[in-house]
Amino acid sequence: MTTLSRRAAVQSLLTGSAAFALPHDTAAQQAPAAPPAFRAAHAPKPLPFDPAKLKGISEKLIRSHHENNYTGAVGALNVIEKRLAAMVNDKDTPGYVYADLKREELVRTGSIVLHETYFANLGGDGKAGGDILTALKTEFGSFEAWEAEFKKTAQGLAGGSGWVILAHNFHTGALHNYWAWDHMHNAPFSRPLLALDMYEHAYHMDYGSAAAKYIDAFMTNLHWEEVNRRFVTAQKMAALLKG
Repeated sequence: MTTLSRRAAVQSLLTGSAAFALPHDTAAQQAPAAPPAFRAAHAPKPLPFDPAKLKGISEKLIRSHHENNYTGAVGALNVIEKRLAAMVNDKDTPGYVYADLKREELVRTGSIVLHETYFANLGGDGKAGGDILTALKTEFGSFEAWEAEFKKTAQGLAGGSGWVILAHNFHTGALHNYWAWDHMHNAPFSRPLLALDMYEHAYHMDYGSAAAKYIDAFMTNLHWEEVNRRFVTAQKMAALLKG
């Protein structure tokens, strides 16, 4: 193997690109741009509220959660998309190896969607109102009944990992609290309206294993105006889907 071909092989392994400079090129060739499906250009969204103003949830915890867990998922998804773009046309990559990376893509995608939903439904006064309040009373008999079921579902995830998601199910047309073991569990064909992160990183710094106290603090800081906005939008989407 010549010096050039060895260098090119190493470069190909490191960058995932099949293109590299030929001996007589006077300018370095650039790899072709990845298609939109593998754009690897995701960027984290800033916190939509002042984390110092939450009640019962420390600024230190929120910033750590946002900067490490959420932002880390964004960076990981960009890396994964680059690797997928490099591997998809590699005839030597077995399907099961590619599938493992696709699973990681789904994990990070779910993490990003749910974390952005979670942070955006914080920063309020915890007082429900609007169409969403009326709908919850209709679906569950009372707002208190909905809240009790939501919190009991969350308590079932204490000490482990997962999410509790209030969602508008477009298939059934109903509002429902869903239990999610990880970032990939979600009711198909549903719009998350409110998400509660029950991974220990979301509360352990402030509450240790006292997850129930964290759940109460979360409810106190809910931004119901945002939840209501999502619900109204979901209703419009449901109407369009019915044709």
